[in-house]
Amino acid sequence: MPRLLIIAAIAVSYFVFAILLNSVGTVILQSINSFEVSKTQASTLEGFKDLSIAIVSFLVASFIPRIGYKVAMVMGLVLVAMLCAITPTIASFWVIKLLFACIGSAFALVKVSVYAVIGQLSSNTKTHSSLMNLVEGIFMLGVLSGYWVFAAFIDPANERSLAWLNVYYLLAGLTAITILLVLAAPIQKPEIKHNTQATTAFVDMLKLTYKPLVLIFIISVFLYVLIEQGVGSWLPTFNREVLGLPTQVSIQMTSIFAISLAVGRLSAGVVLSKVNWYPFMNACLTGMACVMLLSLPLAEKVDETMVKSWLDAPLGAFCIPLIGLMMAPIYPVINSVMLSALPKYQHAPMTGLIVVFSALGGTTGSIITGYVFESMGGQYAFYLSLIPICALLITMFLFKRASSSIVSKDTV
Repeated sequence: MPRLLIIAAIAVSYFVFAILLNSVGTVILQSINSFEVSKTQASTLEGFKDLSIAIVSFLVASFIPRIGYKVAMVMGLVLVAMLCAITPTIASFWVIKLLFACIGSAFALVKVSVYAVIGQLSSNTKTHSSLMNLVEGIFMLGVLSGYWVFAAFIDPANERSLAWLNVYYLLAGLTAITILLVLAAPIQKPEIKHNTQATTAFVDMLKLTYKPLVLIFIISVFLYVLIEQGVGSWLPTFNREVLGLPTQVSIQMTSIFAISLAVGRLSAGVVLSKVNWYPFMNACLTGMACVMLLSLPLAEKVDETMVKSWLDAPLGAFCIPLIGLMMAPIYPVINSVMLSALPKYQHAPMTGLIVVFSALGGTTGSIITGYVFESMGGQYAFYLSLIPICALLITMFLFKRASSSIVSKDTV
């Protein structure tokens, strides 16, 4: 029972942040509509979210074990609940920026804590990978829910309406419930190596980057998140401006991307119990490239008045989000392989590095996509993802070679 309560607490926390973090694509589209900002300006929301994740993770990841994972999670959730509650009242683009900065800062605390708690609950690599995929799969279900929740608050008759901001009252209430669940969970006191000082722990986190395996790994994480956020954050705008779908339908259609990610991650555990992770990763990356090459030519603009629901959308709107099915297993699997190769006392600082480079990758991907989208069009922006996909094939080869001498035979 205590174990299930802990899993429930970290899973629900992840679910809440899935809605908040991945709403950035919807909020980018709505900011363009409601606040009349440019695509380049709207793309900075990803930066406010991801750079705050990176900065906070870099500064506090090695200190979180000292204050305790439960305390860190509660602090992050309380901050988010407060900002969600005041955002609809102020209703301005600058407060949206502040909101995403706070969401990013809070998620840094929560993600480092969640990954470390997963390490506490796991006795071997397979258990770790299974629990990691479960939590990441629930995260994707949260992403899926978020698109429909936000779409429900959008006024289809007036794209410039600020009524969609009322969704944050609902999210504030959900966050408050999550705080109570985390407080009730018997999360163990973190394991701290000997009696090292806090500054020493911070230096130890930096020293991890000197290991070839870790360096290759964080480059891989950077590239993966660059692709995921570049596509995910701009898919609602792609649906609206390239395919010509109504705003509400554009956001709802993006949920196919989230469904693909959720199915891919929840099913990855079954597949990985039968095959080695490295050839599986190569197959996923090849599949991602194929989806883009085959589906983007289908992206033709339609008459908005002919589309009454997402079922009326063109074939391209259904095909492009399927890239999520291929990319889904990559992030949790490489994280699991990396964390399983380290002693548990290094999981928190290693997770800090994961969060930092994930955030940098997400910001870079969104800004580049937004710039290319505005200057050259959405199709060119999405074709650009083929470059980091090819780079990931190279880093996966190097990661496999570097990890083969470290990771035990009990691998994912």
